[in-house]
Amino acid sequence: MLWWIWLIIVLVALLVIMFISYYNRFTVLSNRIENSLGQIDVQLKRRADLIPNLVETVKGYAKHEKEAITAVTNARKALVGAKGIEEKVKADRNLEGALGRLFAIAEGYPDLKANTNFLELQRELTSTEDKVAYSRQFYNDSILDYNNKCKTFPGKIFAGMFGFKEKEFFKVAIESEKKPVKVEF
Repeated sequence: MLWWIWLIIVLVALLVIMFISYYNRFTVLSNRIENSLGQIDVQLKRRADLIPNLVETVKGYAKHEKEAITAVTNARKALVGAKGIEEKVKADRNLEGALGRLFAIAEGYPDLKANTNFLELQRELTSTEDKVAYSRQFYNDSILDYNNKCKTFPGKIFAGMFGFKEKEFFKVAIESEKKPVKVEF
């Protein structure tokens, strides 16, 4: 009769350990998602901080290209002031398009293309773009891990019990936005 008591104690202990383990897994995965979203914000901020220097450098060479410079400045303001992931994605796309036009304009100014400050800023922006892309990928990988835990057994049971729900991937909203930006004058 004593072995039944021990068996019940062991089973209860295993259940408690399982509950704690799954709760901790979901919490860690949720925190990883929040961290990766924060990393996207950090890289977008870094890019936004580089843009005023780029704009000032281009202004000195391309004084009559005011429209493109204004577009970059306005797009940067929109990105810095964006709240929420969807608003940031939209502002980021607008900024990428404006920067593309600005770099296309720079092609017409050989002195600007040879300017050390301009080249360094261009390298920094390229590096930042790579980091933004990596951060987005890491965010989606974190979402995948989390969603897999929410959908597979026994994680699905525990996710429901603890109130953890599936999360959205970071994705391009419309088909036309998946195409490369064309710069035309």
